[in-house]
Amino acid sequence: MLEVEKLKAFYGPAQALFDVSLQLRRGEFVVLQGLNGAGKSTLLKALMGLEVRTEGRVTYQAEAGPAEMARWETHRRARAGLGYVAEERRLFTGLTVRENLRVAAGRDAARQEARVLDLFPVLKTMLGRPAGQMSGGEQQMLAIARTLMTGPRVLLLDEPCEGIAPLLVESIRDALLALKAGGMPMLVAEQNQLLAASADRMLLLVAGKVRGS
Repeated sequence: MLEVEKLKAFYGPAQALFDVSLQLRRGEFVVLQGLNGAGKSTLLKALMGLEVRTEGRVTYQAEAGPAEMARWETHRRARAGLGYVAEERRLFTGLTVRENLRVAAGRDAARQEARVLDLFPVLKTMLGRPAGQMSGGEQQMLAIARTLMTGPRVLLLDEPCEGIAPLLVESIRDALLALKAGGMPMLVAEQNQLLAASADRMLLLVAGKVRGS
């Protein structure tokens, strides 16, 4: 679904990623680990075309066939099927849970909403609650659910379980495994060992370079 070859990333003149290569196959759950500053968030942003300048190849298996997307703008990558959940969540805190979901909805909003609420049933009880009045774990569920409302074919998640209560980590893990069972490939930057234990593969980033396969 996604193949990265010798990807470099730069913040201005400073290089943050060095010849990163990896593959993400259909239905594969890959966890990306590394110390703070190793480049995990940078890699996900580079795949989405956010904030960094890149060199190298990013090949995506779009519906129309393989596409080289390293020069695509972020909105084009999202329309093609890359879904991204940022570490900071980026919710509309003044809007309700349902409004946050609907603002990202595709053509069949009601069906999409029913699907994500099945994945995250706790959200069913708070559809009218402003996102700013949710706990951190509940907000993370909403952030993932909102991205799923766009109908992605590949999911990129940045630290989805950081600072979240263990019970809610289990709920997020179960939702991600349900997505995996449905064929969704996922690349997840995550240090939480409960989530990492469910991965098909683990990649380690050290100083902007990948170790693992």
